[in-house]
Amino acid sequence: MAYPFQLGLQDASSPIMEELMNFHDHTLMIVFLISSLVLYIITLMLTTKLTHTSTMDAQEVETIWTILPAVILILIALPSLRILYMMDEINNPALTVKTMGHQWYWSYEYTDYEDLCFDSYMIPTSDLKPGELRLLEVDNRVVLPMELPIRMLISSEDVLHSWAVPSLGLKTDAIPGRLNQATISSNRPGLFYGQCSEICGSNHSFMPIVLEMVPLKNFEDWSLSMI
Repeated sequence: MAYPFQLGLQDASSPIMEELMNFHDHTLMIVFLISSLVLYIITLMLTTKLTHTSTMDAQEVETIWTILPAVILILIALPSLRILYMMDEINNPALTVKTMGHQWYWSYEYTDYEDLCFDSYMIPTSDLKPGELRLLEVDNRVVLPMELPIRMLISSEDVLHSWAVPSLGLKTDAIPGRLNQATISSNRPGLFYGQCSEICGSNHSFMPIVLEMVPLKNFEDWSLSMI
């Protein structure tokens, strides 16, 4: 999860988030090089009195500054499209969980099990135990197995919501009457926090998400205890 005064992205805990962070660094380097070049050229223009009269209408220069931006856009677009298709693709999910957004809580249903569903509300500040995080803890965590592809079906029963867990690279809109899909796969066990990322009313800030990724054996024990 994020920590105070953090400037970068949260640590990646899924293959998709690792790819997104690599793409972020790749794009940021391109932006940095372009900005440095433009700043260098502006500095030269302001500080030197030397001029080259044939530069302003040279065909070679026109060709270069037309083709070079197109090449740069291709270098950005190809990795972006690759990650976009990776995020949408899911093959043989081991588990399917349906998530419904409400004002102002989430409800979850494990569709592969009978009668395994629950609501997840934020724990009020007055009820927090020592070490628990204010505005982020919930009464019922979403327990999922790690290192397995999991399909999340996300929708809403009232207004627009957005189901987001930054460290797993997840952010999917919950839209009434529409079923959106997201893929979860965690590299390691742990607690992963998220929040609703779409302004959905007065208590928008008070509908957190907590995923508890555990080994498969622990997940099976938990699911048997819940049924």
